[in-house]
Amino acid sequence: MYQQLAWQITVALTVVLGLVFAFIALNAGKWTEYAPLQMRAYRLRTGFFWTLVLLLTPVLVYSMSELPYDAAHRHPGNKPQVIDAVGYQWYWILSSNEVTVGRPVEFHVTSGDINHGFGIYDQDMRLVGQTQAMPDYVNKLQLVFRKEGTYKVLCMEYCGIAHHNMLAEIRAVAPTPVPSEDNK
Repeated sequence: MYQQLAWQITVALTVVLGLVFAFIALNAGKWTEYAPLQMRAYRLRTGFFWTLVLLLTPVLVYSMSELPYDAAHRHPGNKPQVIDAVGYQWYWILSSNEVTVGRPVEFHVTSGDINHGFGIYDQDMRLVGQTQAMPDYVNKLQLVFRKEGTYKVLCMEYCGIAHHNMLAEIRAVAPTPVPSEDNK
């Protein structure tokens, strides 16, 4: 969806830019008084700036609302599950490979040898979240898994000859129902 929209916006802006260049080329030989032209250009520039602000602010807010980085704050009642992830040539060690759907998860990602890219992919191999795994440094990645299933953890940065085998799996399972007072 975003790619199609980006393509349409790019084509539209390219046409507008072409029209601006054509206008400038057609009017380049005309002599005009500078001061009124300067004032008109300042007004045009100010109007263009505020138009961009008004048009792009909703786009920014909408597109940023789906990012996973604020997962723990959007679920204040749920303390995040913490999973330690350490990358080595050519495998991952995860402190747990099972998460609960709808519960925030915080990955503490580091490396035991060289830099690795820590990427989590859903069943359709779409990237769900990613960060870097670096020696002597812990990056934190917060996610909420929305669907049950098996997610793959792949290395996103070439780390040597067996890089393509660097794979781990995380199972997202449905939350266990809490017994109610009526069922006791």
